[in-house]
Order: sequence, then C-alpha cells, then structure tokens
Amino acid sequence: QVQLVESGGGLVQPGGSLRLSCAASGFTFSSYAMSWYRQAPGKERELVAAITSAGGSTNYADSMKGRFTISRDNAKNTVYLQMNSLKPEDTAVYYCNAQLWDGDYWGKGTLVTVSS
Repeated sequence: QVQLVESGGGLVQPGGSLRLSCAASGFTFSSYAMSWYRQAPGKERELVAAITSAGGSTNYADSMKGRFTISRDNAKNTVYLQMNSLKPEDTAVYYCNAQLWDGDYWGKGTLVTVSS
C-alpha cells in the first residue's frame, strides 16, 4: 500500500534551517509529482512547494520563495524540503503529498516549531 513517511521536523530558532524528508513506498515514485503542504494551528492546510516527477520543475508558495527548496531523489524514493531563514510563522505540521491515479495520499506529518 502507499506510504508516505515524513521526518526531520523539530525545534529550531528563528533564522535557522531544517531539512525535511519524505520516504515514499507502494507506488512508482519516479512517475509522480510530489508536494509539501503545511498546516499551522488554527489555519487551513496550504501548499508549500511542489516538484515534477523528474525534478525538472518546481513551484513554491510566495511566502516560501527564496527560503525553501524542494528536491527529490528518485533512486531513494524520497522528496526533501530544505528550509532556511525560518520564521516563527513557519511553525506548522508539514505534510508530504502524492496525487496518484486513485486519489490523494498524505503522510502523518512532521512538526516544525520555530521559536527562540
């Protein structure tokens, strides 16, 4: 079955960096675009970044442009989110997403807390 497992979250100070990973299994990873979303307390889930199947094209939410970088390693079935210059408003649960032939799949999320 399809599984998406996020890791790499934690507590970081403002201005710091974190790299999130999402390990995928149960489908042909290299055939699908992948995305990262986040949900802050009391807010709706929002798109953070997306990457095409071969990694040749990416897009970002405006507030993340220049600070976050999405990438993937199709040999390892893993998608990454490098987050730099983190701000307190980046505090959220970050989710990995795959839109497959039979629907949307989500990981359980990893919590990122940006605080001094």
